[in-house]
Amino acid sequence: MTANVIGVIENQAPTRHLRIQMPVDNGEIKADMTQDVAKVALVERHAGTGRIQVGLVQGFGFNQPCAVASTVAHDCHHMIVVGTDEENMALAVNTLAECQGGQVVVRNGSVIGKVELPIGGLMSNERASVVAHKAATVLKGFEACGCTLNNPNMQLSLLGLVVIPSLRISDLGLVDVGNFQFIPVLE
Repeated sequence: MTANVIGVIENQAPTRHLRIQMPVDNGEIKADMTQDVAKVALVERHAGTGRIQVGLVQGFGFNQPCAVASTVAHDCHHMIVVGTDEENMALAVNTLAECQGGQVVVRNGSVIGKVELPIGGLMSNERASVVAHKAATVLKGFEACGCTLNNPNMQLSLLGLVVIPSLRISDLGLVDVGNFQFIPVLE
């Protein structure tokens, strides 16, 4: 099945609009590490709608069961999670919900990096040195999952920025920014 996939471009804000053949497994599209395709989900967190949008993203380089989630997601600051399987993605999202926002990395069912940002999901009331130490665990977590991007936090945080081409995810669906329209994940 052909999927519209967000293609991360290292060290750049724009993304590529990729069309990738994805295998169907028991009626479901799953992440495909052999093609460096992970699932991405955006969870609306401001109006309590319960809305969740799911898409696909290529370029994080994850090579094992893992997920990263963040409430730092320009400009909407909804929660965004990228992962290779739903169980790790669910744990990442639930962990952030418990600490009222921040960034978290989950690998093989265990939290391996976390920084809590309980003030609006964007700020901490802890000392800068403590926050810096915790933020470093998130970056190390990205690496432990196989990610070699220069600045993976920035790439993650920009996936929902629907004003920069080419393809983004919003709380209303997958957005083709250049054509100003929503498009389906699967064609």
